[in-house]
Amino acid sequence: MENIFSLSDRVQLLPVIHGSGQYSREVRKRILASDCDRLAVCLPPEYQSTVEQGIEKLPYVTISCLEEANDDCSYVPVDPTQPVIMGLRIAMQEGIPREFIDLSVACYQPRRIHFPDAYALRHLSLEKFSVSLLPAIQRPEPGSQHDLRARWMAYQLHRLELDNKKVLLICSILDWPWIKQAYDERLEYPKADAPGNSPILYGVDPSNLFFALSEFPYVTYLYEKRRQDLLSDRDVAIDGVKEILLKARDKFLSKFKIRYHNLVPQTFQIYLQYVRNLSLMENRLTPDLYTLAQAAKQIGGDSFAIALMEAAREYPFQKEEHGLETLSLGIDQAMIDEDHILNMKNRLNETHLVWRTMDLRPEPEAIKKEKWQYTWNPHGQCSWPPEDDKIESLNTHIREQAKLLLAHDLARTEKFTSSVKDGIDIRDTLRNWHTGDIYVKEIPPSRGTVEVVVFLFDLEPNPAEYPWRQTWYAEHDKESTLCFFATNYQNNLTGPGIGQAIYGGCMMIFPPRPIPNIWEDPRLHIGKTLEEKLLEAAFFHSREKHVTVVAPGAPKVQWRRMARQYKKKILPIPLKRLSNQTIERVRRFHVLNGKHIRSYATRFIQDI
Repeated sequence: MENIFSLSDRVQLLPVIHGSGQYSREVRKRILASDCDRLAVCLPPEYQSTVEQGIEKLPYVTISCLEEANDDCSYVPVDPTQPVIMGLRIAMQEGIPREFIDLSVACYQPRRIHFPDAYALRHLSLEKFSVSLLPAIQRPEPGSQHDLRARWMAYQLHRLELDNKKVLLICSILDWPWIKQAYDERLEYPKADAPGNSPILYGVDPSNLFFALSEFPYVTYLYEKRRQDLLSDRDVAIDGVKEILLKARDKFLSKFKIRYHNLVPQTFQIYLQYVRNLSLMENRLTPDLYTLAQAAKQIGGDSFAIALMEAAREYPFQKEEHGLETLSLGIDQAMIDEDHILNMKNRLNETHLVWRTMDLRPEPEAIKKEKWQYTWNPHGQCSWPPEDDKIESLNTHIREQAKLLLAHDLARTEKFTSSVKDGIDIRDTLRNWHTGDIYVKEIPPSRGTVEVVVFLFDLEPNPAEYPWRQTWYAEHDKESTLCFFATNYQNNLTGPGIGQAIYGGCMMIFPPRPIPNIWEDPRLHIGKTLEEKLLEAAFFHSREKHVTVVAPGAPKVQWRRMARQYKKKILPIPLKRLSNQTIERVRRFHVLNGKHIRSYATRFIQDI
């Protein structure tokens, strides 16, 4: 098995799957461990000058383009995770002479097949992996370009072994059986076509690197970063996905200024398990971008999926300037300028790719937001009913919890006689363990109801951050009277007549009743800060003795003093009783510029 790639004592093959980071590691390891004095690669000789220039510019990514006779363009991406480029890079580093021995053709014919995931190389030897693919490698048609190229490279190997003691050829895994056959049988070889043009080295637009690199751009960056820091890159293929996930979370939280979220390690564990299952369903060991984005959409919504794709396409090394003309790449196309679009053929990509679509709602462009601001009617304002249902549901839940707390304050404990009543009182039973008596508790019905609930999401809100203060009245008897302070919705328009704001705090009165706008009521003069004004309004308007306050911390001394002045009591409930996802979904709400906006608002409103 060890010598299956050996053609003679002087010639060795190293078959690779183009575009695989795992194969790049294998190529580097084998070249550094070998004593070869000549490295041959499966590229035509006309590319040698520009490709080696591009390698010298790494980690800046370039492509060497050759315009063909039919106005198409074949190109070689100088991608650090390409096995061929890695081999050339190591050879240049070690001072090993290089030879480009592929057949020069007037029109290159690309091949596309489905390869198994090269991640299996972590647990299989290169020889075993290559042999397992032999049944799936089709014999080229006699006289086809594939056949002629294999014969030409076999002839070139015969030529090179005359002057070198150890020649190593990096070739496609689709070619190595036929190169070996042509070498052993000394098959007749064709004549090379003289190239009509010379390749030109171009830079790549940083936003289009997905189409130039074989791995995710950010994973490629991690490979290069590990190389510069002299660290192992054995696990970059998997650790890179985790790095992308963490970077996407940072971008997502920074962009939307989210404080309470569910993007925690437990959620990421579920996410990675989901990604693994999706990958296995598609017969892959590692995920592709579509799988990562689809799973991200499920746990974090469209915005998080977009943040993940933006994180995956980052390649900080591409920001450097190297004085090269830049190409904008697309799916098998490139644009030099608006009037010059070329069809592109990648010489170092033989993997069959499937492009799939995904419905995502990106953030509106700045020019659209500006237009929506100009057309906003200042006299029209209403809420979005699904969000009303969410906050009313939360209000109902908190009121029920508050009633239970009030009832527990009235609980009595007595010795067990004939009934356990509302349950055994474990504390008193243990306290009197020496007597052998069992104590039970009795919880009488709670007296009174909970009318006013105050939510404080920000314990010390900055007035500059929450400039919008409003009192909203109920549209029907199932809604509460709502007083709140929030961010300015005009600064975050998500659609025509639709703005998004974030609660800093709010007060809900149920059953609803009309009250004066608390932010303009001269009777409320004790509170100085936003949260104090909201609490003072709650104490002033509450008809019940207890006011429920849901806050991140314990009630402050000033709050209790204010409650005593209004002869009320604070019933505190920690905000941490609610999940981060629930808090964030309730905090973010949309303001519509009139009830007619509700007819199409669902097209522009999405959960985060």
